[in-house]
Amino acid sequence: MNLKTSLEECTMALNLFLNNKFSEALSLLRPWSKDSVYHALGYSTILVMQAAMTFEQQDIQMGISTMKEALQTCQRFRKRNTVVESLTNLVSKQSADQLTDEEMHAEICYAECLLQKAALTFVQDENMISFIRGGLRIRTSYQIYKECHHVLLMTQGNQNKDEAYYQYEGGVKLGIGAFNLMLSLLPARILRLLEFIGFSGNRELGLSQLREGAATPSLRAVLCVLTLLMYHTYIALILGTGEGNLQEAEELLEPYLSKFPNGSIILFYAARINVLKGNFESAQITFQQCIESQQEWKQIHHLCYWELMWCHTFQQQWLKAYHYADLLAKESRWSKAIYVFQKAAVLSMLPDEVVKTTGEDVVALFRQVESLKQRIAGKSIPTEKFAVRKARRYMSSNPVKLVLPALEMMYVWNGFTIVGKRADLTENLLVTVEQAEKALNEETNPTEFLVDDQCLVQLLKGLTLKHSGRLLQAELCFSQVIQNEKRIRYDHYLTPFSFYELGLLYKQQGEIEKAIRFIETAKSNYKDYSMESRLHFRIHAALNSLKGSPATTP
Repeated sequence: MNLKTSLEECTMALNLFLNNKFSEALSLLRPWSKDSVYHALGYSTILVMQAAMTFEQQDIQMGISTMKEALQTCQRFRKRNTVVESLTNLVSKQSADQLTDEEMHAEICYAECLLQKAALTFVQDENMISFIRGGLRIRTSYQIYKECHHVLLMTQGNQNKDEAYYQYEGGVKLGIGAFNLMLSLLPARILRLLEFIGFSGNRELGLSQLREGAATPSLRAVLCVLTLLMYHTYIALILGTGEGNLQEAEELLEPYLSKFPNGSIILFYAARINVLKGNFESAQITFQQCIESQQEWKQIHHLCYWELMWCHTFQQQWLKAYHYADLLAKESRWSKAIYVFQKAAVLSMLPDEVVKTTGEDVVALFRQVESLKQRIAGKSIPTEKFAVRKARRYMSSNPVKLVLPALEMMYVWNGFTIVGKRADLTENLLVTVEQAEKALNEETNPTEFLVDDQCLVQLLKGLTLKHSGRLLQAELCFSQVIQNEKRIRYDHYLTPFSFYELGLLYKQQGEIEKAIRFIETAKSNYKDYSMESRLHFRIHAALNSLKGSPATTP
């Protein structure tokens, strides 16, 4: 099996994979997975993807052991004494020619396998040793990519660029791009720790490397595209201020939609882009097509159910949203705590007589949440911790109902930014929020949660007003939460999030200095509250965009 043939076979396997023929792709790669770096990488990558999607312990074990074998295969083809240091020596001697094509490709495949193995290690194991090992693997991978990038820069002037060179170039651009993008998202306090071990991230460099990689005629072009799509349609929204580039996402997806019209992964992103544009009705049709396109990987169905649940939530179609939350709770292993909380939260939005028709008991559902919490790399998942904390109100013999829990969760996932694209639905949400506000104000038997609930309602009201363009009224709502800071007993996250939202509001009005001041307050003056890390990611993204705005002072 030579390099040329292995690249051709892996391209065939990738096309099978994108056409939903997952087992056939694995069958094509398996026979040579111990004798070719690309077969090893391709075979193990598919199993790692499956493990990440199913979250089943046996799939994770299978992914890790296959990845170990892939690393051994790549190691056999690497330059004999190649550890990072000797590759550095090669570079410093300006003699990339000393590496054969096979060795260059083995190097890049080795780095890719290391990165995937590290990611699975974080998921699989709870102890600190695995966590450190994972970090060291990431560091080694990062160093190899940096050296490979040097080699690429040195060989760029070569006249005789062949297929192997373009494939190598695609691999380097994927690695350098993904690393820089990933690291650029991290808040300063995390990055400071990482810079100590040689990490630093540049978002623009990351995006441009991935764009260039997406345009190369290489096997990894589609992986660069999928990384960019993930960034524009998820990461920019959940860990940022919601400013993903949807036009670029559509342009990147277009050629693949023509080539793989029934490919479930391609259809999924097409639907997700529609969600972000506010076209929920057409998104729902495409998600259904995605579900019908294949039956082999049920996990892709679960991704669609999650999205469909939100589409219906945005439209306040609570029974339909409940249907998908229920399917997820029954079928998916990803986060039972979130799915059961979501079921209960959605049902809480309905009148009691409608809930009775579902046969569910909302109090019993909320009481289950805590027992379903899981740990990854020894840590609880922040959104699960948040759900558990909220559900505790139902533990007493006389539970106090949560107020608008489905809308609160919508905010946690930055859903107001999406609904904000639709004036009609934003207006409907405002009506729902104002009804809750009225009910709280007329409460004759106030509980210890009253002020927290009133502040939550003000935050949600501020968000709907902001997206309706009523900025002055929105400002009053966020300010009201801040004024009540000392009276909040449980939901301490409401204050820093309100400072952050006020900052974004001032940014929208062009008051850059004021915006920075409020967002910095959220960053520096609060700690140990729910969803703190998520807010720090969003603050990091907001300050980055603000500091690049005109009229700012250092």
